[in-house]
Amino acid sequence: MKGTALPDSTASRVSLTLGSSLESVDQVERTAEDFAARAGFDEDAVPNIAMAVREAAVNAVLHGNAYDPKKHITVSFEANSDALVIRIADQGPGLDPTTIPDPLAPENILRGSGRGIFLIRAFMDEVHFRQLHPGTELTLIKHRAPAQPAA
Repeated sequence: MKGTALPDSTASRVSLTLGSSLESVDQVERTAEDFAARAGFDEDAVPNIAMAVREAAVNAVLHGNAYDPKKHITVSFEANSDALVIRIADQGPGLDPTTIPDPLAPENILRGSGRGIFLIRAFMDEVHFRQLHPGTELTLIKHRAPAQPAA
């Protein structure tokens, strides 16, 4: 599904099914950036949302599907009045989030990997894991800031 254009700004949902490749990761990141901007998130939040979504897509392609060309990732973006909700699913063996090492632990500080989930949790308001058998689905939620009362 290359070159998928986003619907106009009245649309509140976009879904993609993509191959297990770095090109797919790039497409997911671009879509996240565009969707978050169209959903009204500010210039500080948009790159953070895009980075969190990229990390989740990398995990799905690399750790979940192990770049298997027969496996796909599915990604959905949904904006509502309260939040932006992004779901990323792979077809891998599954992931137990309690087994993810703490990247800030002294023994892990110099490791080149293991920071993806940490970054996702730092940039999003909620992160949920669900086992799909096979696969794992991550749900990333970024809440909209409540409207400020007029001065």
